[in-house]
Amino acid sequence: MKYSVLVVDDERNTREGLRRAIQRDYDVFVAEDARSAMEVLAEHHVDVMLSDVRMPGGDGLSLLREVRAKYPDVACILLTAYGSVETAVEAMKSGASDFLTKPVNLDHLDILLKRTIRNRSLESENRELRKQLDSKFGLENIIGGSPAMERLFDVIKQVAPSQATVLIQGPSGTGKELVAHAIHTLSPRASGPFVAVHCAALSSTLLESELFGHEKGAFTGAVSQRKGRFEMAEGGTLFLDEISEIEPSVQVKLLRVLEERCFERVGGDEMVNVDIRIVSATNRDLRKYVEEGKFREDLYYRLAVVDIRMPPLKERTSDIPMLCDFFIREFAGKNNSPVTSVSPAAIAVLQSYSWPGNVRELRNTVERMVVFARGSVLDVDDVPQEIRNAAAAASSSVSAAPATAARNDSGMTAPEPGGHAAPGPLAAAPAGGTEGRTLSDMERSRILEALASCGGNRSKAAEMLGISRRTLHRKINSFKDEGIVSEWF
Repeated sequence: MKYSVLVVDDERNTREGLRRAIQRDYDVFVAEDARSAMEVLAEHHVDVMLSDVRMPGGDGLSLLREVRAKYPDVACILLTAYGSVETAVEAMKSGASDFLTKPVNLDHLDILLKRTIRNRSLESENRELRKQLDSKFGLENIIGGSPAMERLFDVIKQVAPSQATVLIQGPSGTGKELVAHAIHTLSPRASGPFVAVHCAALSSTLLESELFGHEKGAFTGAVSQRKGRFEMAEGGTLFLDEISEIEPSVQVKLLRVLEERCFERVGGDEMVNVDIRIVSATNRDLRKYVEEGKFREDLYYRLAVVDIRMPPLKERTSDIPMLCDFFIREFAGKNNSPVTSVSPAAIAVLQSYSWPGNVRELRNTVERMVVFARGSVLDVDDVPQEIRNAAAAASSSVSAAPATAARNDSGMTAPEPGGHAAPGPLAAAPAGGTEGRTLSDMERSRILEALASCGGNRSKAAEMLGISRRTLHRKINSFKDEGIVSEWF
């Protein structure tokens, strides 16, 4: 496939001469003025535009600015018989790739075209790579539409452009490293490295060497100088995972780096200056560690300039349908599986489970379900038995709770102060242990709970359940047919 070049010049001989000179290597279009050039660009893909500066009906600099604004991927080279330093500077400021004077040296033009296209290809590859990185590590990979996640997204967007040190706290499996990646990717340091260190995996001696590097002969086995992660992260972001597990001796040295932005390698006396941003994470309550004397208070305040709290999955179960869709697309492709979706009944079971392993556990569960699925839709039978049992037990305990609220005029029960509305004339599933409850009971309970919490608003309940309003309507009608709900629904 040939690259394409547009030659714009009001002199016919020049246009045709340039066409003949380069047509063997390029697909060439010609235009006699700025208006004709814009028409060509509207109809054809063009990689490089060669344009005269002085033309009737619009000069080359104006055309250059218009093309750069409307077609930013088109590289532009200006040609003129009236070359000057001022014109060249103006052209480059306006976005020209280069500047040539007439008469054109064809050998020089050939070199210039090849260089321009090579640079354009590199820029295109870099943009595509950045898109892939954004897709992998940006906000696109942090899934959720619940209020808790919307607040998290807002915090990330506000914090990322700053230079503030960030502490991310939350249970294991909630996506702390994804948030750290997103902060880096959306920051001015995105072109620099993102270097991660999992502090809990290393002893204090090894961690100190890993972080700060060491000099030759610093200890047995140190046969040469080695740079640490701080130096590797120069100009970028250093992510310290499980920061709560570092020993006091390393805490002291880390505090110094945060205060002075310099350190000494293990076994050395030369000061090494660094320009990095530190983002740390822990699944512990670091403030409690400070109170117990396990973590330095001054270091805590240095790390927690911005303190981000990750919500556990059990506090955002409305995100489960969205997360399942995302993981199904991922694993169905990897495993050549026909699975495309998950049924509302299966979603109801998954939302009734507490997910102690959070999103990581859900991801692993969906992968397992996709691998063993026989059809295109994941149903209740595809949910692992241990999760079905735990979900059924959880639903039973909710159903068995004593009703303490009074019914209001709408047929729903009014909540106790600070509580949630509960179903009014809705028949609860059999109370007691898991033996008296079927999967249909569980699904029904989940739907009725969602309706109750939304005050009977079907659209909101359907959104909470991750199903369409039509599906919810069909389910409610089936409950009516069974005599389970009163006519007010």
